[in-house]
Amino acid sequence: MQAISALPRVDEPQVAVDVRRDGVTVSLITITKDYFGMSTRDVELARQISAAARKLQFAADPSKVQSLLVIPGATDTAQVMPFWQAVLGYERRPDTPNEDLMDPRGRGAGFWFEPMKEPRKDGLGAIHICVWVPREEAEARIKAALAAGGRMVRDQFAPSWWTLADPAGNEADIATISGRS
Repeated sequence: MQAISALPRVDEPQVAVDVRRDGVTVSLITITKDYFGMSTRDVELARQISAAARKLQFAADPSKVQSLLVIPGATDTAQVMPFWQAVLGYERRPDTPNEDLMDPRGRGAGFWFEPMKEPRKDGLGAIHICVWVPREEAEARIKAALAAGGRMVRDQFAPSWWTLADPAGNEADIATISGRS
């Protein structure tokens, strides 16, 4: 960590260092009103971080690198985005605000909303995700999702989880540890 923190520019907002028992992950994503991704400056800093790690006999393991993107589809993406923004606590991505949502902390999967020409038949192809939140946050998320056009699908398992759906039928559970053994 000390070797990484000594590098120039490592304190810039796009640099995220995640230290865990089994390794260190460094994420470099530049986010501006017009751009989302790795810049040439980010690539250069990544090379410097890798070089510092090699000097300490730490090797990068590209087999562990991944990025997750969740893709709900809808005939009217503008209608479903507010629901997912409320359920996840996400923000619209600055460079594509009508297509993408992102975790403002940079930790969760991105959401890209795929325009569909026709609605799904019997919900086939719909997604269902689970969003774990502290118990005291669950009701606020549910209220925000309902206000954003969502509907309650089932609540008989509350306070363990509630299942909501966006206007296109994609489902999200708001889950807590309450009521679980």
